[in-house]
Amino acid sequence: MTFLKRHKQFLKEVLIYTFTAFGGPQGHYGMLLKIFVNKRKDLTQEEFIEYNSFCQLLPGASSTQLISLIGYKRGGLKLAIFTLLIWILPACILMGLLSLLISNHVNQNLSFSLFKFIQPMAIGFLLFTSLKSFSSSVKNTITIIIMFTGMLVMFFFIKTPWVLPILIICAGIATNFSSKRIPKQTDVKPREMKWTNIFIFLFVFLLAGLLSESARKNDWNNRKLYNVFENFYRFGSFVFGGGDVLLPMMLDQYVERPGNEKIIQKNPGIIKIDKGELLTGYGLVKALPGPVFSIASYTGGLAVKEYGNKIQMLGSLVGTIAIFLPSALLVFFFFPVWQNLKKYVVVFRALEGINAVVVGVMFATTFYLFKYISLTFTDTISLINVFIILTTFILLNNTKISPTLIVFACIFFGWVF
Repeated sequence: MTFLKRHKQFLKEVLIYTFTAFGGPQGHYGMLLKIFVNKRKDLTQEEFIEYNSFCQLLPGASSTQLISLIGYKRGGLKLAIFTLLIWILPACILMGLLSLLISNHVNQNLSFSLFKFIQPMAIGFLLFTSLKSFSSSVKNTITIIIMFTGMLVMFFFIKTPWVLPILIICAGIATNFSSKRIPKQTDVKPREMKWTNIFIFLFVFLLAGLLSESARKNDWNNRKLYNVFENFYRFGSFVFGGGDVLLPMMLDQYVERPGNEKIIQKNPGIIKIDKGELLTGYGLVKALPGPVFSIASYTGGLAVKEYGNKIQMLGSLVGTIAIFLPSALLVFFFFPVWQNLKKYVVVFRALEGINAVVVGVMFATTFYLFKYISLTFTDTISLINVFIILTTFILLNNTKISPTLIVFACIFFGWVF
């Protein structure tokens, strides 16, 4: 109880953030910066940029890893776990319930008009974060070149899963050609490495594959639950680029593969999900607050809906655990490694390039998102979109207005118009 009292205010802010973090990772980063850096001072802007760059190096849910690291920095592993659970549970529970409604009662042609201005709001948040990060991370010729190169490459290849890690590696190499920058010398001894997390990660990965294949071959009862866990644990272990990259992987796994005759002959009980239902879930998760990876709760439920409502809710739970577990294990294992490694000159110099290319990626994402909203200037909606983008940025940059109020104002506009 003493622990919870000590961190009560921080966890309260995390809870408020959880219920107002609309717009996917693009909106999340701006809100995190505004709340936990500018308002609460839980970490510096430089630390925020470094943590964000580190999370981009890892597969999994990057905005989830980032909020977990903020909790880790403030109160260690225990607070990080509380932070993680508060962040993921509301969205995952809601998406699990929606899988029941979609499959049993709700017409797929849902109206998202209430949330139609969330996308321009997210652009405003991302523009704010990009410009703030630019002022801290892009300070010389090489970082300017890296930023613009990363922005252009990411804009044209944003749907290619491996483009982000390749950009990060190249940026780290580029800034190592300079011999000017060296890390400050400290007397702090490197932390002792704890290998538990990485062993658990590898063990679960192998066990999930073994059980999934055994369930398929031997036609176990509720075998699809084992398949769901393996599918989403694999997705969470290999997805770079967030929820927008997760969707094509799910479409391939649950829509395209089950339509292949050779695969059906080999695996007659393969999980198959209606494409319309899957895309409906993707639209819902983009319109709701919380992590985009919570779509695993929705899809996990749909995958086993033939077994009844109880098993369907269990499928949602299995999907939730499977998609977020590898992200948590990897970030809490590699972060101490990163803290040790960045004391070395080669890593310290690489970090400068990595931070610059991440800024370029954020700008690229900002410009890419414009294609999803109306900006023709010939109708009322387009004018409102422009107004929301500019107003969101100005309010974040020049006032102390809570991001929560901005979110609710955008929802109100969606209701009115």
